[in-house]
Amino acid sequence: MAGHSQFKNIMHRKNRQDAARSKIFAKLSREITVAAKLGGPDPDSNPRLRLAIQNARAQSMPKDNIQRAINRSTGGDADAYEEVRYEGYGPGGVAVIVEALTDNRNRTAAAVRAAFTKHGGNMGETGSVAFMFDRVGEIVYKPQAGDAETVLEAAIEAGAEDVTSDDNGHIVICAFEDIHAVSQALAGTLGEAESVKAVWRPQTMTPLDEDKAATMLKLIAALEDDDDVQNVYSNFEVSDEVLARLTAA
Repeated sequence: MAGHSQFKNIMHRKNRQDAARSKIFAKLSREITVAAKLGGPDPDSNPRLRLAIQNARAQSMPKDNIQRAINRSTGGDADAYEEVRYEGYGPGGVAVIVEALTDNRNRTAAAVRAAFTKHGGNMGETGSVAFMFDRVGEIVYKPQAGDAETVLEAAIEAGAEDVTSDDNGHIVICAFEDIHAVSQALAGTLGEAESVKAVWRPQTMTPLDEDKAATMLKLIAALEDDDDVQNVYSNFEVSDEVLARLTAA
């Protein structure tokens, strides 16, 4: 019985992982399709598509899936999608930005609003929290790219603005308009990045206690679970000890 129970647990975890992977692939595919529709199907002349493909490869998305997403850019599906941004506040006054690609604004807005309401937050007007963030480029490398000093030197040479290194890897920050140039320069010295994208970087952080942090994590999970939502950004912070307890629960 113990072995059977363990097998069931393993299969349950695998099914959850497969479902999460499928959702990630779906969101990456949508971004590739929209990028190709807006800037053309050639990644060499379309920086947004090039970054989308690079991020898809970093997630081990099959080449055939990537090509199918590009091919869909010439069909009617791509015309239906539009980029929308929602802003609001989570528990404890945490600022939240939600980016989505949707073919139905009403559906997506209702889902995002419901997530905020259910988890102790409220959705605001566009611009209500964006002023608390900077739009920057974020280039992520795995630890194998080199030690902190090596990555820092490469980042400075490439024209980056900031670098954070820890056991999980390296995060290079650059000006939004310099994403392509900096990522290309880094690729020449460090190799291909794990991800390259534009992000909303908080200017200041909002500390939360354990109870509010638990609710905040549920809000983020609910938003990210929506098929239309591409990215969620917030400015909350908790101690490593609290975060470890919450994520282990």
